[in-house]
Amino acid sequence: MKYTVITGASSGIGYETAKLLAEKGKSLVLVARRKEELESLRDEIKSISPDSDVIIKSTDLSYSENVYGLYESLADLDIETWINNAGFGDADLIKDVDLGKIENMIRLNIEALTVLSSLYVRDYHDVEGAQLLNVSSVGGYRIVPNSVTYCATKFFVSAYTEGLAQELKQSDAKLRAKVLAPAATETSFADRARDTEGFDYSENVAKYHTAREMAEFLWELLEGDEVVGIVDPEDYSFSLRGPIKPYAG
Repeated sequence: MKYTVITGASSGIGYETAKLLAEKGKSLVLVARRKEELESLRDEIKSISPDSDVIIKSTDLSYSENVYGLYESLADLDIETWINNAGFGDADLIKDVDLGKIENMIRLNIEALTVLSSLYVRDYHDVEGAQLLNVSSVGGYRIVPNSVTYCATKFFVSAYTEGLAQELKQSDAKLRAKVLAPAATETSFADRARDTEGFDYSENVAKYHTAREMAEFLWELLEGDEVVGIVDPEDYSFSLRGPIKPYAG
C-alpha cells in the first residue's frame, strides 16, 4: 500500500488536501500537533473513502527530535508523496517581533521542512512516481510589508525546492520536487500570524481562495509536470510553470 504524508493536516490547506486525496482513494499519514482534530479528520476521511488507510501522528515539528522521530516512525511505509505543509506566519514589524515565536517559525518553516525533505530525497531519489511537494507562499517570491521574517522563511522554501527540482533533473532522478505558492487563503493562518482570533477574510481581504480551492490547485500541481504552482497576487489566477528563481547550473 502506498501512502501520502501531509504535515500540518489538522486545519486549512492540509485538512482540505487530506479530504481531497481521500476522494481520490489515497491512503494517508496525517501529521499535526492537535490529536483530537486529527482523530476527527481520520473519521471524516473514513466516511469519504472506507478503503483508505489513515495513520495519524500527533507531534510538534518545531522540535528537532520530533522531526527525526516522525520520519523514523514511517520507515516501514511506502510513501509515494510527501507534502510539507506545516508552517505559520508572523505579522509584526521586526522591531516588535516575539523572538520566541520567530524561533519556532524558523524551526518549523525551514528546519523541519529541510530535514524531512532531505530524508525523503535520500530514500526515494530513484523511486518511480515519488513526489515531494513543499508549500511556500507568494510571500516566497515577493516581500509583504509587516511580514518580512515570514517571507524570508518562504523565500528559503521556494529557493530550496526549486533548486532541488533542478538538481534532481540534472541527476536523472525519478523523484520529482514541486513547490506550491498560495496567496491569501481562508484558513487560521491570519489568526496565528496576528495572535488574534476570528479574523474574517470576507470583511478584511479583497481577494482570497478557500482552503478547498488551494487543495485543488495542489492536486493540479501533483498531477502536472511543472515545478511551481503559483497564485498571481493581482488577479488570483493559478498557474503551473517552470522554476522562477535563477539557477546557475
